[in-house]
Amino acid sequence: MIIRSLTQVLSPAGDGGKLSILIFHRVHSHPDPLFPDEPDIRRFDAVIGWLSRWFNVLPLDVAVMHLRSATLPARAAAISFDDGYADNVDNALPVLLRHHVPATFFVATSFLDGGRMWNDSVIEALRYTEQRLFDGRAWGLGVLPLETLEHRRCAVQSLLACSKYLEPAQRQAMVDQVQDWAGVALPNDLMMRSEQLLDLRNAHMQIGAHTVSHPILERATDAQARWEILSSKDDLQARLDQPVTLFAYPNGKPDTDYSARHVAMVREAGFVAAVSTATGVSAIGSDPHQLPRFTPWDRGRARFGARLLINLRHTACDVTQR
Repeated sequence: MIIRSLTQVLSPAGDGGKLSILIFHRVHSHPDPLFPDEPDIRRFDAVIGWLSRWFNVLPLDVAVMHLRSATLPARAAAISFDDGYADNVDNALPVLLRHHVPATFFVATSFLDGGRMWNDSVIEALRYTEQRLFDGRAWGLGVLPLETLEHRRCAVQSLLACSKYLEPAQRQAMVDQVQDWAGVALPNDLMMRSEQLLDLRNAHMQIGAHTVSHPILERATDAQARWEILSSKDDLQARLDQPVTLFAYPNGKPDTDYSARHVAMVREAGFVAAVSTATGVSAIGSDPHQLPRFTPWDRGRARFGARLLINLRHTACDVTQR
């Protein structure tokens, strides 16, 4: 109970309250040998068990309401997922329901029903290809070996890093070349189906917008960025027949992936809150349209809890001037 007690001290109720928001992406059925740090069901179950004992886990919109009115309970936290992977419903949802823990799922709408995110095309191409070398000289990467899982992991990281901030058309051209080179059929069932989105709604989970195609907003024109933000909201509201009031910035680094003009667009679109991927916690004075998120990658209970305690010491306040 030491972690819970320390959390109570660092995250009290009322005006001194702090909101920890955790971020997840995928929950695999079994450990992924290519990405061993990503949680599988067993590890996710352990993490949610820890969180439910250490924190008061709230729906995100409820947490934001309490944050604004300085009425947060002690040890306040919320859980979020980005992108809209099918395993969020198949694997994560049963765990959340078993622990009676709410979560918010931020969905990029163009990938529903058989779509695939560009980064997953790269990952799955390098995962399944029978090639043993990747010639990345055209992108300044040299010739990358693919003999071992570690080689493939490094190659994936290198390709994603050099392509993430390319213009969308350039990035897609790179992805297409990688896919053609790999010579393998890529999965088309990684992302949620429409009925799974309804399963989340019917399980009383929250669903937020994450744009249409997950662009780096800072690399988009203002017209494109506004369309991505508004269209994702409208699409989800039509599918769910309920308001969508929460938003997550793609990639989410302040001043790198989005800027103050995008915060203004999100606010003008009627979202009551939005989340970034800046580390830290929110407190009175934090911008509700730039809430930070953090999840430790540590496997052990003690180290996982210790890193959450350290994160509680980093408060995001006065970020409205970004």
